Amino acid sequence: MATAPDLDQLMVSAAKGDREAFAGVYDVTAGPVMGLVRRILRDSAQSEEVTQEVLLEVWRTSGRFRPDRGSAMTWIMTLAHRRAVDRVRAAQASQVREQRAARLSEDTPFDDVAEQVETHMEWQRVRSCVRGLTDIQREAVVLAYYGGHTYKEIAHSLSLPLGTVKTRLRDGLIRLRRCLGAKA
Repeated sequence: MATAPDLDQLMVSAAKGDREAFAGVYDVTAGPVMGLVRRILRDSAQSEEVTQEVLLEVWRTSGRFRPDRGSAMTWIMTLAHRRAVDRVRAAQASQVREQRAARLSEDTPFDDVAEQVETHMEWQRVRSCVRGLTDIQREAVVLAYYGGHTYKEIAHSLSLPLGTVKTRLRDGLIRLRRCLGAKA
């Protein structure tokens, strides 16, 4: 009766792409990995997910295993422990972020009326500044920004050369920027 190869030998073979060897690695390690992960996470669904991730990582990185540095079981269990701890830390960090966001939203209630007033005042400033443009600048700016037209479309609708439209728009935007107090 032939003896089954040990886990270290299976890992070395799996590193060379031997799927049957990896199946052996899986059979030997899936239970212990699941047990370790479950003790850390205490959630069966997450434990199954992390166990699957660990065993997939073992398959993908089996070439990194060095039998002269330690046993395959130790290497695999180290991967499992790290992955499970990472999951716990990620969950804790997510919970802290959610709590912080909840506290911030409680501390700074949204004032819908103030927001509407501020938006209305901004629109009034913009309208006032647009009225301060020359007629030809205003016409180009309104067609471009309120009408959504391209330079070519504006040139065609106003029967002007493209360069003239670009100049009018540029000059109009410069005046708007100055009027609104925006920095260049």
